[in-house]
Amino acid sequence: MAGRLRAPTGRYGGRTAEERKTERRERFLDAGLRMFGEAPGYHGTTVARLSETAGLSTRQFYEEFHSLEDVLAALHLRINDRAEEAALSGLAATEGRPVAERVTAAFRAYAADVTADPRRMRVTFVEIVGVSPRLERQRLTRRARWVAFIRAEADAAVQRGEAAPRDYRVAAAAFIGSVNGLLYDWNAGWVEAGLDEVVEELVGLLLGILRPAGWCPDEH
Repeated sequence: MAGRLRAPTGRYGGRTAEERKTERRERFLDAGLRMFGEAPGYHGTTVARLSETAGLSTRQFYEEFHSLEDVLAALHLRINDRAEEAALSGLAATEGRPVAERVTAAFRAYAADVTADPRRMRVTFVEIVGVSPRLERQRLTRRARWVAFIRAEADAAVQRGEAAPRDYRVAAAAFIGSVNGLLYDWNAGWVEAGLDEVVEELVGLLLGILRPAGWCPDEH
């Protein structure tokens, strides 16, 4: 019928409403990474400054997030997801290989990812700590996930006769603490070594846990 109005397509500028919403969210997260990971840090950031950095309005901020804490939480999860994917890729690339090769590949991939951007390290190792009970639960939950990651690989090595049979819960938690501490110190310039040397040290530490002095694979 001539003159009949067309039904709205939901597109503006060639993008759907959902695409524009996703883009806005990404811009806020990018701004959060810059401000939390550099200056002024999470505690020195306001919604107004983050919105200005993102090139968006505070009204648009509250359409995507309830608070700055939500931005920090989303960044923390994203950073951990990326690092986990990198470590899993390292394991997948060494499927069927000896445990020493597997853990080396996994931690080389993990370390390369988390150290690629110092801002990501600061967000996940510094800014997230002690912000709120909610974020402490999230941080510890993700830490427990990394502990489970190490335990799973250790248990698999035990099944293959490549590691001493034992309960690896405490050892895995201690190792993850060492990983976080050493990588952060290295990134901050407090450890004078190349990244490969740091990874080698961590791998040696883990292999020492899996194969303690006096243990012989032939006995298992």
